[in-house]
Amino acid sequence: MSLTTSNDARLGIAGLDDVTGGGLERSRTFLVEGSPGTGKTTIALQFLIAGAEAGERCLYVTLSETEDELRSSAASHGLSLEGIEVYELIPPENLLDEDQQQSLLYSSDLELGETTKRIFEAFERVKPDRVVLDSLSEIRLLAQSSLRYRRQILALKHYFAGSRATVLMLDDLTTDVNDKTVHSVAHGVIRLEELAPEYGAERRRLRVIKYRGRRFRGGHHDFAIHTGGIHVFPRLVSAEHRTGFDPQLLSTDSDELNALLGGGVDRGSSLLVLGPAGTGKSLLVLTFIKTAIERGEKAAMFIFDEERELLIRRARGLGIDLQAMIEQDKLVLEQVDAAELTPGEFSERVRVCVETNGARTVAIDSLNGYQAAMPGENALVLHMHELLQYLNRQGATTFLTVAQHGLVGDMKSPVDLTYLADTVVLLRYFEALGRVRRAISVIKKRTGMHEHSIREYQIGGRGVTLGKPLDNLQGVLRGVPTIVGDVELLKREDA
Repeated sequence: MSLTTSNDARLGIAGLDDVTGGGLERSRTFLVEGSPGTGKTTIALQFLIAGAEAGERCLYVTLSETEDELRSSAASHGLSLEGIEVYELIPPENLLDEDQQQSLLYSSDLELGETTKRIFEAFERVKPDRVVLDSLSEIRLLAQSSLRYRRQILALKHYFAGSRATVLMLDDLTTDVNDKTVHSVAHGVIRLEELAPEYGAERRRLRVIKYRGRRFRGGHHDFAIHTGGIHVFPRLVSAEHRTGFDPQLLSTDSDELNALLGGGVDRGSSLLVLGPAGTGKSLLVLTFIKTAIERGEKAAMFIFDEERELLIRRARGLGIDLQAMIEQDKLVLEQVDAAELTPGEFSERVRVCVETNGARTVAIDSLNGYQAAMPGENALVLHMHELLQYLNRQGATTFLTVAQHGLVGDMKSPVDLTYLADTVVLLRYFEALGRVRRAISVIKKRTGMHEHSIREYQIGGRGVTLGKPLDNLQGVLRGVPTIVGDVELLKREDA
């Protein structure tokens, strides 16, 4: 298997060049297939524009769209087709005239031969380095049989190969989805797919089905069509991102919280906060972010469930000025719309914050919202595994929240990620002496010892304030504890 070579024909799409191992091998024929609307034409245009910018001669042969439609499509993305020859191949007028149709000789025979001849004429005139043929569905219809279609594609391939041109053939799969004729002929095959969820925007993904003699990035990769063209988000593989860092213990400004956590949180680890709605999961995470920024680090927080400005106002009332952190370029606070974002694009945003902005503390609030961007729980676990492993290997400390269903008693989580997180903090409501209270405990810490007690905590103007261990109560985690110690002591602590 060969690796990337500098001689490859770059596609002009950073993510797709990464997926294909550097671009398209020159003097070879490639196939991009997908149903209408998946982005084939946009990829082809970016491929030719990248060639034109490199000083190469480029030819776009269109059998399905008019030249005007093609230029309008490029203009909608702010792309210029300057330096690209567009050849609009339409049937000869005599073949469109019913009176001129042959009765003894099928008109498709005439059209196929004429079509091929005109493609070759355009090629000889331009002598391009890069060619796009759009689309093969028209040739398949004219061929009428798999044998003639295969022979026609082979003839085109050998003709282009003899001229050392890199060819991108497009197929919209409108005639025969199961016809794999071109798969065996093409040097490489890229499949584009569009998924329509029950709610939210369409999701697009691609997969390299085949690439002879090249190590490429397998599996599905999310991509989006934005103004400016295609944006591909290669599947995150954490094993490719190992870095060295000092695994120090990061403490907070709360002695009680540090004691509960066994001294603090380890750098390059993940901490999961579990609890029902309203227990202060987001605020607890903000406490860690505030401490990290005070240490001189940068942080990033991705919120799925809460309005960005509302969180800023709520945090300010608790003594945490998020707006000042943002203005000082110490905090990136992004509100994420799960209905509009693919998992791959979210991973890309996290990577930008870590690798470009230098964030060493990352918070995701909450995984309930993140799950909405997933096709299913199994996919969520796989994505989170890779993302957490990546962040850990980058030396970033990750904080996640999960809202559990219910208020007291036996509560359920929409997804169980406790085995992935290095530390798990549990928040609970409980009732004692006629008041609703909150309790915090650490139920897991993979990297060291931690306090096994349950502490009561309060939310006020100073943020989260922890009290002493609840040694005189039993059954706190069930929500309705029993007093096993001095009742008067509990009343005095409450006062």
